[in-house]
Parts: sequence; C-alpha cells; structure tokens
Amino acid sequence: MGRVTTESPASPVSDVSALARRALALAPTGGRAIIGVAGSPGSGKTTLARHVADRVNDLAGGGTAVHLPMDGFHLANATLDALGRHDRKGAIDTFDGWGFAALLQRVLTETGNPVYAPAFERTVDEPVAGSIAVPPATRIVVVEGNYLLIDADPWSRIPALLAESWFVETPEDERMRRLVDRHTRHGRSAEAAAAWARDVDGANAVLIEASKTRATLLVDGTTGLSGDGA
Repeated sequence: MGRVTTESPASPVSDVSALARRALALAPTGGRAIIGVAGSPGSGKTTLARHVADRVNDLAGGGTAVHLPMDGFHLANATLDALGRHDRKGAIDTFDGWGFAALLQRVLTETGNPVYAPAFERTVDEPVAGSIAVPPATRIVVVEGNYLLIDADPWSRIPALLAESWFVETPEDERMRRLVDRHTRHGRSAEAAAAWARDVDGANAVLIEASKTRATLLVDGTTGLSGDGA
C-alpha cells in the first residue's frame, strides 16, 4: 500500500509501515512534526494519511499521531451561496486557507495545551468546529489536503511548517472512477456524479497536479488506496 518513490524510482518504500517509521524519525525528541499529504481529488490521500497515523500509533503507542484533514476548512454552504461559489465547492477559493495555515502554525508550536480543529461531516455537508483534538503528547500530525503545495498565499506558508510533504500520485482514470463512485454513494445521480468529477474535481486537479514537483516524496496511490479516500 502506498508505494513511495524518491528521486531514485528504483528505491521504493513499499508499505505504510515504512512511511510510519519515516514519520517517527522526523519527530524531534520532546517535540512535534507535521507530515503533509497532498494529492488531487480521488488520489487516496485521505486513506493514506489515516493509515499512516494509525500505524504510527500501533508502533509508538496510542495518541502519538493524529490525522488532520484540510476539509474542515471548507467554507460553510451559506457562505459559498453568498459568494456564488457553491456550484464548485472544493475549489481552492472555497476553503479558509488563512485559517488553515494559522491552525498548522498553532499545531506545530502549541505543545503545552490541546489544539482543536474542525472536521468535515459528509452527512450534513458542513464543517463541524472542535471535532479533532491534538493533545500535548501528540508527536506527529498527519495533515492532508488538496492544496498543501500551492505556490500562492496563504498556501505557500504551509510547506515551511511541514517536516516533509508527500504527494499521492494516481492516474486520472483511476481518480475519476473513484470520484464517480464516491459522489454516487453520497447521493448524486450517475450523470451528475460524472459531471462533477469531470468539471469540478477535474478542474481542481489541474492546479493540484502541477504542485507535485514541490513534494519531498511521490506516493503511488494505486496500491491498496481506495474507498472514500479523497
């Protein structure tokens, strides 16, 4: 799952355990490291981030790692309606990027108190405040999202906060298949799901894929990464 290639594709890291050990090695003694997992919609980045955080906790004890998705910083639907952006929810300007960057700064530096973050609740299609806790003892935060490596403010502030960035690379046809399946399961007709995957998710992917050259590692998202992973 999650085969990783570096500058030498002949030397892959072949499983989540290896990624978890890599993350643990990046955490300073008595401190905290943020690992960024980026990728286009449907690449499998959410699935990978969850598995890595879970595996770190298996290796080093519960509470060592926390999974923190960017999706909690979706603008509220009422705000998107007011801005005229609801029909392309998921685009870069439908997130509170400034708030997300500020939260990551807090996560990195505030290790003496819990830091709370919002999560995205698909059943209501809205963020829910204070849903994710990063306790003081947490050493690794695996943050994931589409736009972690975009070279424009406020997103360009994020890479400096990351110990490493991993980009989940998945062929377009596989991403589209996963997205149509996901959108259908969440209530869209097959035709509407295909249109959203093509016109909204696909447009966002053009921007996101161009950012992968800034990543520390490229992760193969076709190996065991499926389901609802964004």
